[in-house]
Amino acid sequence: MDPRYPRPLKIHLVSSTDSPEFTDFTQSLTRSRIIAFDAEWKPIRTHQSSFPTVSLIQLACQLISDSGESDDSVVFLLDLSSIPLPSIWELLRDAFVSPDILKLGFRFKQDLKYLSSTFSSQGCEQGFDKVEPFMDITSIYQHLQHSQPGRKTSKDIKSLATICKEVLGISLSKELQCSDWSCRPLTEEQKTYAAIDAQCLLEIFNVFQAKIIKEGCLIHSPTESTVNLGLKEVLEKLDVCNKIVRMKFHEALDIVRATTSFIYPNIATEEGMALRTRPRNTLPMDELLVRIVNKYGEEILLNDSDKRARTSKRKSKRRSSVGLICKEKQGQSFEDWQGPPPWDLTLGGDGHPKFLCDVMVEGLAKHLRCVGINAAIPYSKKPEPRVKNLLKNEQLLEIIETFQLKICEDQLMSRCTKCNGRFIQKPLTTEEAVEAAKGFQRIPNCLFDKNLEFWQCMDCNQLYWEGTQYHNAVQKFIDVCKLNE
Repeated sequence: MDPRYPRPLKIHLVSSTDSPEFTDFTQSLTRSRIIAFDAEWKPIRTHQSSFPTVSLIQLACQLISDSGESDDSVVFLLDLSSIPLPSIWELLRDAFVSPDILKLGFRFKQDLKYLSSTFSSQGCEQGFDKVEPFMDITSIYQHLQHSQPGRKTSKDIKSLATICKEVLGISLSKELQCSDWSCRPLTEEQKTYAAIDAQCLLEIFNVFQAKIIKEGCLIHSPTESTVNLGLKEVLEKLDVCNKIVRMKFHEALDIVRATTSFIYPNIATEEGMALRTRPRNTLPMDELLVRIVNKYGEEILLNDSDKRARTSKRKSKRRSSVGLICKEKQGQSFEDWQGPPPWDLTLGGDGHPKFLCDVMVEGLAKHLRCVGINAAIPYSKKPEPRVKNLLKNEQLLEIIETFQLKICEDQLMSRCTKCNGRFIQKPLTTEEAVEAAKGFQRIPNCLFDKNLEFWQCMDCNQLYWEGTQYHNAVQKFIDVCKLNE
């Protein structure tokens, strides 16, 4: 179990259609009423003229027991670099359009574009063009905000990490978001990160479902226009005859079920007809889930223009446009390092370590600054990372141990994490800090009566103060750098 996630995760990596994991996956699709989808790919540049190739699909399945009640959940990681895509295309397409499965996603339309492009390039000409019924976690979050009395709905687009923190009370780490998902094997940290990204969507939906049940948001009366109509009149009025004609003989039972809608007994509705047209042997939705889908469900549709990549400077959904990264060895690695470091006095250096960190390890650069090491970040379009670890704390230790850096407690928090500059020698009073921040930075009012010391960067003028976060950070780096040992 990941220490940052309170519930144990059942994770299955599916890398072959002949594997037991694939059998479990196909069986789980028939026992799931709710599936949360996510996808990962190698980080791209925004000016790239083609869609990235999806490397991994995550599916968190809410399983149904034999009694029809919600059971446990399980996360499947489909390794698209190993599985022949034509062998799973139809399976995924049917899941995307199955009326018996509610699909969850976080701004999933972009993921669907990339998935469609990836599968099309591997011989699945049609790709994917539809997901229905679907609910976006962003919309669910907005509904949860509406249900809180006196709270105004924010128009800002929240990140998944922010939504998880507010709704679930979970701090969702996004450190591995821009790691290279095309490299194999995946690390255990990557697998856990990917699984949590999908599982948390189920957890958020469960909170939403519990809240609307408690508040009775689904209680309403049938419309007068159809309540007294027979089957023939309803079908004519709602223009669903074409759907019936297209149905196969073995789906006739579903037509009968549509006339006894879960929502309005003995009343046939267009929604009922749609929900009962299922392509595979899946379990039907229960009454509550049908009501939720009818009221809050939506669909994702891709047209031809959606399937063409467009050059844009706008940021993509969750992926930073910071260039490329590859975990394979490129040129010299730390294992090849021999001799003194370049800043050694015997080599003509000044004795002060300096690091140039590419944009893919910007977090490492900030950590180095926090322990007093000079670290710059270039605007290079072709970074060549050398570090092996994916997490910032481990990256920091890797640098310290490789170059035998000497870190002392006096160095901690002595550099500006924003620009790498040094701080002024004498701290500012609150009054001096307020004056220095005018037109540049806002000092929270709650700090005025705490008699704090403020420090200002001599390069970018950013102000810092020794509050709780400062002391927590100092203690963190004392522990990470093992300064107490």
